Amino acid sequence: MPLADPLSQVLLALAAVIVTGLILGKILRFLGQPPVIGEIVAGVLLGPSLLGPRLSGMLLPSSVAPTLGIIAQLGILLYMFTVGLELSGQALRQRTKTLVATSLAGLLVPFSLGMGLAFLLYPRFAGGTVGFLGFSLFLGISLSVTAFPVLARILAERQLLKTELGSLALTCAAVGDGAAWCLLALVVGVVKTQVGVGLRVALLTLAYLTVMLFVVRPLARRLIARWEAELPAPTRSALVLVALILSALTTEQIGIHAIFGAFLLGAILPSSSGIAKRLIQQLQPVVTALLLPAFFALTGMRTRIDLLSGAGVWLICGGIILVATLGKVGGTFFAARGTGVGTRDAMILGALMNTRGLMELIVLNIGLDLHVISPTLFAMMVVMALVTTMMTAPALHWLLPDLRKTTQWRQHD
Repeated sequence: MPLADPLSQVLLALAAVIVTGLILGKILRFLGQPPVIGEIVAGVLLGPSLLGPRLSGMLLPSSVAPTLGIIAQLGILLYMFTVGLELSGQALRQRTKTLVATSLAGLLVPFSLGMGLAFLLYPRFAGGTVGFLGFSLFLGISLSVTAFPVLARILAERQLLKTELGSLALTCAAVGDGAAWCLLALVVGVVKTQVGVGLRVALLTLAYLTVMLFVVRPLARRLIARWEAELPAPTRSALVLVALILSALTTEQIGIHAIFGAFLLGAILPSSSGIAKRLIQQLQPVVTALLLPAFFALTGMRTRIDLLSGAGVWLICGGIILVATLGKVGGTFFAARGTGVGTRDAMILGALMNTRGLMELIVLNIGLDLHVISPTLFAMMVVMALVTTMMTAPALHWLLPDLRKTTQWRQHD
């Protein structure tokens, strides 16, 4: 029987996902996978697909989902903020052409392939009474998304986060996912026959970026310099965290998800400032060990692998994985090569951009809630997200057998 006390239920659920994620992370590390994969898979293992409704309900009763979800959302906001604080834009100024080209190609090529794939999947796997246009647009977006938070974890664990390559990959993912969220809002408008909603989101996003980059950024640099000279450390940290909340709230209200507001605020703050270093030192251990695993595990719990039965369904699932990989890796690779990036580095970028994971799950849940896709297609797309994410580590191992000696991208101070 589940515990009657709500607080005890939440604590037990949180302990279960953290411990399971840690154990799986240790196991997967021997297979060359980053521990973050274990945290994602932990939710699937603790869900009803493998444990069954009764045992799963004892560890993760449905009543804890709202509270655990709030904890998880807070964790991902704080983590993406610290990722932004560590991101150095100095090395990207000479790579603007590559950034734009790879972001667009990594979005448009898989988007086009996804819309083409919709012709085969629509008759059998569309949800509810959605029209073909809404279904095809949604499938295109589903294949275009890069797992922004998961990519950040992989880059950090591979010591690539502070390299020019890591900064470029993460920024490409941020730009591409931002555009994908605008397109997703447009698709939601199409499904709800409210196209104006998507256009409004795109315009508000452009206005938000303009204000943050050209107004808030220079103002923040001046304020932080003054705060470091005049205010005690706890007060400085509190003021920055208030700004984080406001930025995340703004993007959430716009419709492109709060994590982009958290990331962008961190990115525009000077990474060399004392405030940035203090916040990274204080937040990262708690967020990584306690809050973030709940986010990955909770989203993974929504996967129902038991819905996939029969060789035909698994064959279709394999086709989706193939199309998604060719679109992301191929589009990114050729765009990077076209802007002067070396062959190996372009392949590395393609492999990194093929990481989907968590952001894919968020998009898929929106489609499932709107009845754009069926539960079976939802499960297949989740499998695709996990498989493409697990491809990243072996690809990096093959392309960078000795990271510090072979990589041509400079490590930032």
